[in-house]
Amino acid sequence: MTGDLSQYGSSMQDSARLLVNTVNACGGVLGQPVTLIAEDDQTEPAAGASAMTKLAEVDRVAGVVGAASSAVASAAIDIAVRNQVILISPSSTSPAFTERARKGEFKGFWYRTAPPDTLQGEALAKLAAAQEVKSVAVLAVNNDYGNGLLQSFIPAFESLGGQVTNKTSPTRYPPDSSVFDSVVRTAFQGNPDAVLLIAYPETGSLILKAAYQQGLLGGKTKVLATDGMKEAKIADLIGKTTAGQYIAAGILGTAPHAGGPALSDFQRLYSQHYQRSPKIYDANTWDAMAVLVLAAEAAKSTAGAAIKNAIQDVANPPGEPVTNVCEALAKVRAGQAIDYQGASSRIDFNALGDVTGGYDIWTIAPDGRLKIIGTIAATSR
Repeated sequence: MTGDLSQYGSSMQDSARLLVNTVNACGGVLGQPVTLIAEDDQTEPAAGASAMTKLAEVDRVAGVVGAASSAVASAAIDIAVRNQVILISPSSTSPAFTERARKGEFKGFWYRTAPPDTLQGEALAKLAAAQEVKSVAVLAVNNDYGNGLLQSFIPAFESLGGQVTNKTSPTRYPPDSSVFDSVVRTAFQGNPDAVLLIAYPETGSLILKAAYQQGLLGGKTKVLATDGMKEAKIADLIGKTTAGQYIAAGILGTAPHAGGPALSDFQRLYSQHYQRSPKIYDANTWDAMAVLVLAAEAAKSTAGAAIKNAIQDVANPPGEPVTNVCEALAKVRAGQAIDYQGASSRIDFNALGDVTGGYDIWTIAPDGRLKIIGTIAATSR
């Protein structure tokens, strides 16, 4: 709700609350209303660990939707596992979770409704190649999110014939930085074809403002960005040139494609309720909450150990495909097998708690609007 991801937090919480209100209006779960308890992780791992401890050990919740940040989710997951509480993130995309799950560290208590950044690294590499970018310097936030994307992008770009100019010493900045003049100079030195910015809106906007002030934008070097910067108001956050033009105009980026079978219904419900359009990862948040309530109903229990065993039963084939959460709950109560298909994707989880998905290509138009201009398939596992 606060910190570097605060641009997304309020809207994500609104999506979770909307799902809970929808479910409670059609009978709740196990005959009882669902209670939503919110904690602010401040986009800080330490605060996230404290929040997770309270939710698991004081509130004794059945499951947690979060965290938004991979670094925060990394700090929270061990607490969740120890207390046998489901942690299902709508937007923690670090590949590290896949590897830890493969080692058996999460014992089935970890899921996410956004695809891992092993896929986004591939999508970014394909985008760079399509733009005839041969050399890229990377400028990344020094946390699980930034480092995970670095590790997936570099080999993917090199496999397409590209060169990462600072591969041996990528330019990184601490998440709590507020001054970026030196890291910007370092990243842009040598005039690479592009700088890949792996950042969140608050710090990312300051980085691009600093790059403009140093005269590093508008020349040969393009700016590529990731899902962390896909915020509708990012152009306003970064600001305008002395000539009144948006500094961010022309930036290209990738973000997971929200295109599940239930997307249009979710968008309509969200817009009617809040009088605004949903943001990135709102659909993923809706789906994360939906999976939790459906699994609890199917398990006939609010115990995390029971819920975890029912998640794939309600979200994967071979059950009957269903997109409406109230209809899905009714079918589960009637003893029918379902395959919940969500707003963000079809929500088919693999054994490691991951989903797959395509990626949108986004850009900032001259008028400052964020626009989707294409999609990229990514298939690596």
